[in-house]
Amino acid sequence: MTGAFSLDGLYLAMETSGPVGHVAVGEGGEVLARARLDRQGQHAARLLLAVSATLEEASADLDDLAGIVVGEGPGSFTGVRVAAATAKGLALALQLPVWAVSSLAAAVLSDEGGRAAPAVRYVLFDARADRVYAACYGVGGIGVEALIPPHAATLRGILAARIPAGAVFVGDGAVRHRAVIESAGFTVLGSPFGEPTAEALLRFMDLHADTPPVPSLDTWEPRYLKASNAEREWTA
Repeated sequence: MTGAFSLDGLYLAMETSGPVGHVAVGEGGEVLARARLDRQGQHAARLLLAVSATLEEASADLDDLAGIVVGEGPGSFTGVRVAAATAKGLALALQLPVWAVSSLAAAVLSDEGGRAAPAVRYVLFDARADRVYAACYGVGGIGVEALIPPHAATLRGILAARIPAGAVFVGDGAVRHRAVIESAGFTVLGSPFGEPTAEALLRFMDLHADTPPVPSLDTWEPRYLKASNAEREWTA
């Protein structure tokens, strides 16, 4: 399961790190079909059904796929696991490569004009209370550049630290804390800006086709950035 991402190939993308799940099938930089999973608690039960429906809409089947692109988190611990486990299972069964993309990085390309201005986007995913998953990226015609890498933080900590010039805040964490962020002098853009989607994963790979696939599915794990509640209780 090795190989390079080909812009001419047919790819399945899955993103379930946020409250809304997404599935898409794309080829040659064009999204052929998409599906949306609105109920977070049902991502596990509905994801494979959405994959099947999306492939059918694209007039394709699993044997036509050249690979799978999956959002590796951070986000909902259970949600991130759902897409990761499904990607692993399909890839092992079909002998396909998997590309794991930061859900934060892809989210800067979630709007159709994702490669245009504003060029600096600080993505915040809500992690409850005043905590967020965060990263800041520069977006241009040649791709997405990490200015501040993915990390878990408090909103207070982010606003107290250096913020790249020209940055606007996006993502559900930014929308939740809009009043505080705007009172600090920054702009917040709502949906679709900063929403982790399967289409955004494909846009990211179109820009970064040299991204290597996951070297070993047996040892690969998503990027949770922090332990789950169950893990914290177990180790307490």
